[in-house]
Amino acid sequence: MRWWPLRRRREVVPLASEDLLAAEERLRHAAEDVLVVRDRQIRGGVILFRGTLLTDTPRALQSLLARFAPFGYTPFVRAEGDGVLVQAWPLGDMRQPTRPVLALTLFALTVLSTFFAGAAYFVGSETFDAYRAMPFPGWLVSGAPFAVTLLAILGVHEFGHYFTARYYGASVSLPYFIPAPLLLFGTFGAVIRMRSPARDRNSLFDIAAAGPLAGLVVAVPALIVGLSWSRIVPATDSSLGGFGFSLLTRLFVYLQFGAVDGVSVMTHPIADAAWVGFFVTALNLLPVGQLDGGRIAYALSGRRHRALGVATWLVLLAMWPLTGSPNWFVWAALLFFLVGFDHSPPLDDLTPLSRGRRLLGVVCLILAALLIPPIPI
Repeated sequence: MRWWPLRRRREVVPLASEDLLAAEERLRHAAEDVLVVRDRQIRGGVILFRGTLLTDTPRALQSLLARFAPFGYTPFVRAEGDGVLVQAWPLGDMRQPTRPVLALTLFALTVLSTFFAGAAYFVGSETFDAYRAMPFPGWLVSGAPFAVTLLAILGVHEFGHYFTARYYGASVSLPYFIPAPLLLFGTFGAVIRMRSPARDRNSLFDIAAAGPLAGLVVAVPALIVGLSWSRIVPATDSSLGGFGFSLLTRLFVYLQFGAVDGVSVMTHPIADAAWVGFFVTALNLLPVGQLDGGRIAYALSGRRHRALGVATWLVLLAMWPLTGSPNWFVWAALLFFLVGFDHSPPLDDLTPLSRGRRLLGVVCLILAALLIPPIPI
């Protein structure tokens, strides 16, 4: 699971008026063979140019980036009326040093906490359950099926974002795993921070979609294997560890066991970890704010992104009385206070999303509905 900078806004410290006027004049001259300027404006510390591009948007953006950088400004280009609006933000160089020691320390702690959760809560592997009789720390080995599977899903998810962002030249942090020793799953997921804006909607889409899709490449086989090692038990026993069925998990259970009315499935820990991976993916694919689904929705719909996020949030609130599960109120509250509905635009907000990505984006949003259980826990 990850949240890219939570409600992070670009902070601008306005320069003195004479300095801003001088900067505006320099930037205008730097862009004169790329942009025909019809109107200029200074808003706070941001310099705005309205006009018409003299070349295609990707080439114009590349030129503006190179020319604005020496002055400490970064251009953002979007459509406005029958022309374009170029916003020059004083962002300068957004690259920051990586923190590998912190990333490795958090990962090591998360390994311990997920092994503890697997040993404490998830049984069903005859091979590894035998280690439960051992004294601590040997007892932790029994948590391996759950912990290794979950860490693999989360790790592939995060590095899907990381390597795709690096491919597009974006400044991005290493994945930071978040240990949670007292939580049922042993972790709050992982966080990866985009330190620079995406170049355009296509790269924004690719970076956002790469994580969930890569994670599912691990989660789906894990669920299939885990269910093949699971067994049918009387209905009084727990089903999927007390977790709810999503449409997709119900399909896989049906393919493995057929109808399970009147009985339950005693799941293998690998299947439990796959369920967690599905659930995390579903939450991230919600089209809200700067979640993965929010970024996908922005790439698809642009300025309608906020309205879509608010509508999704209202649906989550409605799920509470409809299902009787207060979990939905908790998720809605977390989204409201931690994520919000805003989204930073890419540098090039003018170039449209490709047709293939539009189709894949719709598939991703459908996946969110298929992966999320009506009553999670």
